[in-house]
Amino acid sequence: MNGSFFQRDRAWHPPAYTPGYKTSVLRSPRNALLSLPATLSEMTGPVFGHDAIGELDNDLIRNFARTGDAIGQRLVVHGRVLDENARPVPGALVEFWQANAGGRYRHKKESYLAAIDPNFGGCGRCITDGEGRYSFRTIKPGAYPWPNGVNDWRPAHIHFSIFGQAFAQRLITQMYFEGDPMIWQCPIVQTIPDRAAVEQLVAALDRNATIPMDSLAYRFDIVLRGRRSTMFENRREGN
Repeated sequence: MNGSFFQRDRAWHPPAYTPGYKTSVLRSPRNALLSLPATLSEMTGPVFGHDAIGELDNDLIRNFARTGDAIGQRLVVHGRVLDENARPVPGALVEFWQANAGGRYRHKKESYLAAIDPNFGGCGRCITDGEGRYSFRTIKPGAYPWPNGVNDWRPAHIHFSIFGQAFAQRLITQMYFEGDPMIWQCPIVQTIPDRAAVEQLVAALDRNATIPMDSLAYRFDIVLRGRRSTMFENRREGN
C-alpha cells in the first residue's frame, strides 16, 4: 500500500516470556532484539499464483471428502481483510486450518485420542476479492486438551495465515467463537494483556449470512496493521 504505516502498538501484544504458557519460556529471547531491514527480494517476491487455488480449496466440508461430507456443525466463516485505514486488501492469500469436530488434527504427530474423520482434512485457502472479502465453508472445530498444565484445554478455534505480495509478508492469527466461555480460561489467550485485543479475535455469529437449513455463519474481519490491528502470533520484530 502507498503512504506511511502506523507503528505497531507493542503493549497490544503479549510479552514473549509468559510462564503460564510453558513453551514461551524456552522460545522467548534472552538478548536485546535487533532490527533487520527487509531486502528487496523479501518485499517483492517470490509471489504465489492465483491459478494454484482449486475449486474446493475454500470448502473444508468437501475438499478432503472420500465417502461423504465432513462430520460436524456446518459453518460459513467470512469477513474482510483490511489495512490500518480500514481500506480493503484485495488479492491476499488467506489460508486456514483447524481440528475436526472432535478436536483432533489430521497430523501424524497428533496424540489426542479423539477419532479421525476420514472425510475431513482440516485445511484450505482462498484469495480476497476486490473488496477484501474472503469466505469458506467448514465444520465447527472441537476443543481439545494440551500438555501445558494439568487440565488445560484449547477453546474451539481456527488458525489463519495471511500472505501479502511476497512469502516473507505473512501474518498468523487464531479465530475464536462468540459465546465460548473457554476462551477466557485458555493460558494462551491469558498472555494477551488487553481484553479488547482478545475480543478482536472472537468471530461474531452472523445470522444474515446463515444458509437456511444448512450452515450457521460467523464473521471475522482481519486488520493487518496499525493501532486497530488484529492480534498476530508472529514473533516481534527488533526495535
